[in-house]
Amino acid sequence: MAKVIVITGANRGLGLEFCRQYLAGGNKIYACCRSPEKAFDLLGLKQSAGDRLEIVPLDVSNSVMLNNLPHIISEPVDILINNAGVYGPRDKSVGQIDPHEWNEVLKVNTIAPLMLIQVLLDKVITSNEKKIILMSSRIASIEDNQKGGSYIYRSSKTALNAIGKSLAVDLKDQGVSVGIVHPGWVLTDMGGANALIDVQTSINGLCKVIENLNLTNSGQFFNYDGSGIPW
Repeated sequence: MAKVIVITGANRGLGLEFCRQYLAGGNKIYACCRSPEKAFDLLGLKQSAGDRLEIVPLDVSNSVMLNNLPHIISEPVDILINNAGVYGPRDKSVGQIDPHEWNEVLKVNTIAPLMLIQVLLDKVITSNEKKIILMSSRIASIEDNQKGGSYIYRSSKTALNAIGKSLAVDLKDQGVSVGIVHPGWVLTDMGGANALIDVQTSINGLCKVIENLNLTNSGQFFNYDGSGIPW
């Protein structure tokens, strides 16, 4: 049976590849991005996918646009993928952290996913799959932190993990499964040229993780290959 899937940050990288692979499986996609008129790869997919791909203008940090989503997405949402994210300043050490820069990253990476979940939760609960995905990062692992640094991005994703675990507990009785996932070190604009895997490998693995997500393993932190990551 075809699924209805909402994907944020869908205009490039991991989000775009999610669209490609889920469309290939015959599913219906709501692809959310800030500037649809500039999302040329998405527009190309739209030409072949037709009504199975709806491109939705969305800045995840804009509360007005978020609150309007339930009026645009008029059907139950089987899988809600919170993919949109920013890294922020990369080379800030202790003594250089700017609270305004930190707040901007937290808005997108930590606060926006929960706000999105809140506005679409009823549509997830009424679907068949009832799955919520949070795109995290291995850098969020406190136990695995051997290098220090990356204060802004690291903290934003660690906080996102905490949100995901609470959601898994709170939504279990409503049949909603929550997956917290690390895509691997991927060749994207954020991952950089030295990354280890391509987007096709990452998303192929993540789609399998999502397929195997259920109420028993809800709230766990998964690598793209299905293995667990320590908190």
